[in-house]
Amino acid sequence: MQDPGDTPVILWFRKDLRLGDNRALVHAAATGRPVIPLYIHEPNNGPLGRAQCWWLHHSLVALGRSLERLGSRLILRSGPPQAVLSTLIAESGATEVLWNRRYDPDGIESDSVLKAALRGDGITAHSFSGQLLHEPSRMKTGTGGFYRVYTPFWRAFENSGEPEEPLQPPTAMPAPDVWPDTETLDDWRLLPTTPDWAAEFRNVWTPGEVGARRRLQDFVSGGLQGYAIRRDFPAEPHVSMLSPHLALGEISPAQIWHATRGLAGDVPVEDVTSFRKELVWREFSYHLLFHFPELPRRNFSEKFGGFPWRSDPDGLRRWQRGETGYPIVDAGMRQLWQTGWMHNRVRMIVASFLVKDLLIDWREGESWFRDTLVDADPASNAASWQWVSGSGADAAPFFRIFNPVSQGEKFDPEGAYVRKFVPELARLDTRYIHRPFEAPAAVLAKAGIDLGKTYPQPVVDHKMARERALAAFRGLAVSSSG
Repeated sequence: MQDPGDTPVILWFRKDLRLGDNRALVHAAATGRPVIPLYIHEPNNGPLGRAQCWWLHHSLVALGRSLERLGSRLILRSGPPQAVLSTLIAESGATEVLWNRRYDPDGIESDSVLKAALRGDGITAHSFSGQLLHEPSRMKTGTGGFYRVYTPFWRAFENSGEPEEPLQPPTAMPAPDVWPDTETLDDWRLLPTTPDWAAEFRNVWTPGEVGARRRLQDFVSGGLQGYAIRRDFPAEPHVSMLSPHLALGEISPAQIWHATRGLAGDVPVEDVTSFRKELVWREFSYHLLFHFPELPRRNFSEKFGGFPWRSDPDGLRRWQRGETGYPIVDAGMRQLWQTGWMHNRVRMIVASFLVKDLLIDWREGESWFRDTLVDADPASNAASWQWVSGSGADAAPFFRIFNPVSQGEKFDPEGAYVRKFVPELARLDTRYIHRPFEAPAAVLAKAGIDLGKTYPQPVVDHKMARERALAAFRGLAVSSSG
């Protein structure tokens, strides 16, 4: 009979594709027993969309290489987790399974059922924290409820003390005598082929833990100073671009928080605080999702249940393609298509345009972002779309409707962002770069623009759309009060 002290431990990676600050991994290595690192390609709990599939492929390659440097390797299996783990346990003789917790509804439900099943079969099963800076089940208001407004949540978070120091990775990982069989990444077909719509992604991103650390270092040393003010300007480098690395756990929020400590004198405190508040917005989003699991599908504010959304397939298609005729909107949607990512200020502008100018249900936008963002996140995506639409927790009022022209002129005053992602407007006079539909014919001709052919006319008149949206909102308010 095998000595229990020699039986393998299965280390199950999910959205924690890193060695550093990984509690389950550190615990597995500390047992001194053979460790079998495993990633399961699950039917329902994997990447959120096709863009994130591209990222996952390259992230798993990077994780596999990192494990090899520890004398280990990554085993790949696909299927329902319970079936995959049962098979692997039978093959390897493993008596313990370790993982880091998930906080999305499907992940929580799956993990709860699985943990009970494993323990029922006599297998030790432990889960660990570390994917968030707080545990949503433990952070409560003074009355014992959950936070619905961000500012009190931030204050409570600030008053809860500094997050724990990130854990260092082990220097070695004990290996089993015989490695289980593994599938290959090519079997999973995560990468696009014909056409390769992700061809430009690799010019922007380096998936994996090393790429995440480098991105963090570059931001802290060069982009953090001035962040509080300059982060709203999409042509400038004052954004971290860490969100895709966070989404698949190549870096932990504790590692990011820790990297912003002790910068007094080098970086103004308002820049550090402003950046940390963005990190804690992600925490708030998961707090909401944990307590309101239907956040991606249902209005947080029930009064929006009767909102008169429009069916507008042509408007939706033009928004998705970046052909609305409003340059800042089109630049954002094309940046998304080309890079799998979009600047945060522009995300708010394009979301407001879809929901309020076109009166298209926010769930259409949430679904499109889910599929096209490399940083697709079930909590942040849903919470942010509901925030813009006015239906969410602590939401922007519906009547706050972004003017896409004035937003462009304010945050992209020279048109550098628009010229980069809408190259057909590159030669247009700066006075008209955000309002080509008002440019004189001679100005358009000089820039080589044939409005309606080389660049579209506006899909909707903003002034009319604003009035239409406000009328719909007023009608909703009347029906709600009645």
